[in-house]
Amino acid sequence: MQNEFTISRGKVMINFSVKYCDNRQKLLNSYGFKQVINSFIQVLKKDNVIIYDHYIKNFKNDDEFASTLVRVFKFLTVCDEGEIHKVNTKYSEYFSDKDLFIEFIELLYAYWRRLDRISVVRNSSLGDGLQNVRFIQANSQFNDLILATYRRIEETVMGFQHRVYRQLVAGANAGLTLNDVPWNCPVEYNGLSTVPFISTVVFQPPLITYTKRNTRSGIFQEHDSNPIANLNLNDDEWYIFPAWVGNMLTFVYFHKDFIDHGLGLSNLFELATESSYIGKKPDMIYIFGYPDGHNEKRTFYYKDKKNDIMIGYANYCDDIDYFGYMKKMLLTLHNIKQMENARLPIHGAMVNIALKNGKESNIIIMGDSGAGKSESLEAFRTLNEKYIRHMRIIFDDMGYLNIEEDGSVKGYGTEIGAFVRVDDLDPSYAYQQLDRGIYTNPDKVNARVTIPVSTYEVISKGYTVDYMLYANNYEESDHKIKLFDNLDNAIKVFEDGARKAKGTTSEVGLVKSYFANPFGPVQEQSLAEKLVRKYFAKMDENGVKIGEIHTSLAIDGKTKDGPRMAAEELFSLINE
Repeated sequence: MQNEFTISRGKVMINFSVKYCDNRQKLLNSYGFKQVINSFIQVLKKDNVIIYDHYIKNFKNDDEFASTLVRVFKFLTVCDEGEIHKVNTKYSEYFSDKDLFIEFIELLYAYWRRLDRISVVRNSSLGDGLQNVRFIQANSQFNDLILATYRRIEETVMGFQHRVYRQLVAGANAGLTLNDVPWNCPVEYNGLSTVPFISTVVFQPPLITYTKRNTRSGIFQEHDSNPIANLNLNDDEWYIFPAWVGNMLTFVYFHKDFIDHGLGLSNLFELATESSYIGKKPDMIYIFGYPDGHNEKRTFYYKDKKNDIMIGYANYCDDIDYFGYMKKMLLTLHNIKQMENARLPIHGAMVNIALKNGKESNIIIMGDSGAGKSESLEAFRTLNEKYIRHMRIIFDDMGYLNIEEDGSVKGYGTEIGAFVRVDDLDPSYAYQQLDRGIYTNPDKVNARVTIPVSTYEVISKGYTVDYMLYANNYEESDHKIKLFDNLDNAIKVFEDGARKAKGTTSEVGLVKSYFANPFGPVQEQSLAEKLVRKYFAKMDENGVKIGEIHTSLAIDGKTKDGPRMAAEELFSLINE
């Protein structure tokens, strides 16, 4: 990676390996600072014409405006206003209306902080703990430098010091350490081999990101040819997030313009250690954001049977600029591969609950987006003090079942985190997550937060299933929990996958999706049907209670009370 600084699509990449600014003069003389000024002037021209017109009349063009402004800022860090007037009378134009100039500085500072600012360090060899510590210190010092420079410039213009100082994140709000690591790369993918691996992620919560889209639409289809064979990726523009998706090693390649989605992975999936992938071949590869010349969305998967690798692909376009396209493709690849290994993927939530009376149960609540699985977990959490001694989340959105050697059916998770609607969280809990969360479009409908909810050790352990419940969000019922006494009827309800859409996707009204899982079972339905019958028969044989939980989530006025009432009835059932 040779670029010192890039700015694109509201994302700033700051390469500390090429240049690190540790004083004001280095900062103001840097290529990056000039790029920010140039970019800000273009935004000012579009969004604040009055201020732009006030200053541009004194200059030939935007370039002269920008270069003069940089020089004024340099002088403001070492001189007072009177000394600056003596240097060049043209600089006096900035002080003719001090209030306007202060507003200009504040707008520039706000523009900078609105950008996603990512620092990176690339090592040619594996980094040790000391390097990581120094990287964290470097980010902290860079943050202090930005704050000090901004304050010095503004206070010189004002002629007095601020009386209130807000210690905001003004430098990089996230950082990556990158390593060049050799892996067992098939010849078809040699063009991917120079892209660096992310070994450490540092960010300061709450990390707030803004994306072009706020919902996901459609399902991923299988492609008849390998979309990534013989691709050549520029290592200046691409990164690899090596993830454990369930028990599958996955290399997620993403373009730097979609860095916010790459950061989201760190709160959702376990970041694999170098020993897990050095010299190894991954189970899955996902290319996210490849500029293939098509303006329309292209998202599909391919089964590389020759190399035994599942391939995912999403091209560079505004339509994929939503974390759901990152997360759900990975889960689709995972689920298809698990089915090929005779395991049954479950779109839902699983929780291990130990009650205060000493009883313990492992509960799966299955349902598609908006059915109420995450909301039911939230209801369990709010009832914690009353009923629960301990609660472990095995999975919040996707997991899989496996028939063990002893005949038991156990559930496993795919993710260590959750990507949930902010509106569906209890307000007190949502605030508790501020120091851990990555928030996406918090001011819009379907605002999301990605938060860690479990550990890889917990989701990988395997828990015997006691309850298998389908989340019914659209029918009212006096009894919130209904257990089936006929296995065929149960399978029909689970396979219908009915729910009332709640705005988490582009769907509306009452919709159905096979086995409530458009991420694998829909695409590979014939294989899924065999597995569903095999696993439900085994659960029935083992005495697993199979039924429906009426969350009432899509019924007006029941959004909060429905999941809570269902949780209370479930706890009463467990206590019997």
